[in-house]
Amino acid sequence: MNFENKVAIVTGAGQGIGFEICKQLVTRGAIVILNDIDEALARNAADEITSDKGICIAMPGDSSDVTFLQQMVNTAVSRYGSLDIVIANAGITLFGDFFTYSPTAFNRVMQVNLGGTFFLAQAAANQMKRQEQGGAILFTSSVTGHQAHKDLAAYGMSKAALEMLAKNLVIELSPFKITVNTIAPGATLTERTQDDPSYEKTWAAITPMGRPAGTLDIAQAALFFVSDYARHITGQSLVIDGGWTSISPSPF
Repeated sequence: MNFENKVAIVTGAGQGIGFEICKQLVTRGAIVILNDIDEALARNAADEITSDKGICIAMPGDSSDVTFLQQMVNTAVSRYGSLDIVIANAGITLFGDFFTYSPTAFNRVMQVNLGGTFFLAQAAANQMKRQEQGGAILFTSSVTGHQAHKDLAAYGMSKAALEMLAKNLVIELSPFKITVNTIAPGATLTERTQDDPSYEKTWAAITPMGRPAGTLDIAQAALFFVSDYARHITGQSLVIDGGWTSISPSPF
């Protein structure tokens, strides 16, 4: 998959899945704007990824802020002339019992996971429409949008909604040759999950393929969806979970 001269925005990419997606895009020749709400994390990640094969610049900021989202799109166009790929990867997980879940937690999950994705897609699609060359938009959902998971009612709800958003936007975006798809990762080894010493062992035991995903497993699927190989694929969601949703045993 060659991304030479393609310009991409990836949100929530200071570490984990988003970082690996940026790394793989740059390795294949893309120019990437890497976003994370943590400024130090974003800048360190961009510095680590930038190489002689491609460019990665940091744009720290809140991916649920509509004004900031437009700034990222404007920066891509003013610096590099176009915007070809957008991956709305930023999201937050706030666990909580349904009976006591607070409005503050609920609204923040929806603001970041749904609002940030919706308005980034809107800003990007308007730019791609003006360019008249098509483009690719990708959302990051979750297996919790397909299967119930204890204490994640709000989160799972938000992720299922992203998959419906992708389907609905097929109607809006296809006339402009813009694809919109969703990946739904399962258990994945990242900096965050590896803080739990039992995480890998637990998920290896209940995943049919015998292990949780690595970030590269998710990134490779993401790159396919935003590559020219997937130009006739839109409105789809791909679960990447080693078979877990087929049997869905609880980790608890």
